[in-house]
Amino acid sequence: MSLGHACVDVYQGAVAALVPYFVAERAYSYAAASGVVLAASLLSSLVQPLFGVLTDRWAMPWLLPLSALTAGAGVALSGVTGSYAPTLAAVAVSGVGVAAYHPEAARVARVVSRGRHTAMGWFSFGGNAGFALAPLLVFAVVATGGLRASPLLVVPALAGAALCAAAVRSAGSGGSAGASTAAGEDDWPSFLRLSGAVVCRSVVFVGLSTFVSLHVRERTGGGEAAGTAALFVLYAGGAVGTLAGGRLAERYGRTAVVRRSYALTVLAVAGLVLVPGPPVYLFVALTSAGLYVPFSLHITLGQDFLPRRAGTAGGVTLGLTVSVGGLAAPALGALADATSLRTALLPLVALPALGRLLLCGLREPVAAVPEGADPQEPVAR
Repeated sequence: MSLGHACVDVYQGAVAALVPYFVAERAYSYAAASGVVLAASLLSSLVQPLFGVLTDRWAMPWLLPLSALTAGAGVALSGVTGSYAPTLAAVAVSGVGVAAYHPEAARVARVVSRGRHTAMGWFSFGGNAGFALAPLLVFAVVATGGLRASPLLVVPALAGAALCAAAVRSAGSGGSAGASTAAGEDDWPSFLRLSGAVVCRSVVFVGLSTFVSLHVRERTGGGEAAGTAALFVLYAGGAVGTLAGGRLAERYGRTAVVRRSYALTVLAVAGLVLVPGPPVYLFVALTSAGLYVPFSLHITLGQDFLPRRAGTAGGVTLGLTVSVGGLAAPALGALADATSLRTALLPLVALPALGRLLLCGLREPVAAVPEGADPQEPVAR
């Protein structure tokens, strides 16, 4: 499941990694380039909760390999489309593939992991590793062959489809079980507060994914390699942070770890935006840690706040709240066109602080025993 997740989430990272090449080869403005990220995010944000509701009613394991292929096909076509509108359509198709994957994958992963924080951390690690590899993959393909070489980017989708099919077969009855039937009452007020915090995190993450490469090139005076390195640090630090989040949660509790991560992110983003020269990479790494340590914890907290609607919870925490960050990207791009990129990124400092306020007083939910798990086995606290 973790490897399949990596192959799918390559395509979330690939869209942002393609932005500098759209700017260079097609002379897109900041606003136009951020519109590409919006296209990938908007449709995904709208349909992912729908897939979550469907997952609560019926198991759809066949959706995992199909969605991997769809995500890859859209990105592969985006570089060979002749004009702006077909490019938007191609990345939107990729976004639908990503949206279709996550609710069902999160449900199957929770069953297989039996609710353990560290196991879900490994599942999330796979997705974040895919994010981290995306800039390197895009650089290897597009920096040498130009946007016309983008069809080569379909290769991870082919591998992901095969891995997802194998994971579903090996999961057996647990992976193909029906809708979530965990006992407990849904706590919508806590879930909505958590979702609001994740939205704040999402706007920061998508904004930096879109522009950190260009921002670091400006701050360091480097070229394409400098920008690619910054995006890689942002994503790679997250892959490590996700595993750390699961271990820290088992020691200190999920809500405490999430709140401290948001506080760290405030300081880290401020340094990223304001500090010039090579030290900016340190703040990119700290920002990555602050954004990613709570990543898998958002998923399990959401599922435990809505124990009767685990698919819906996954669709919102992995989908709607994450994808909605793409809605802010064009506004940041327009502000950058009107002022400067550094000025446009300054509002991102305040958003983790707002997220931290939303998390104040949020109580640790009682973990539900996932469907298909042995009730005698320990689950996440």
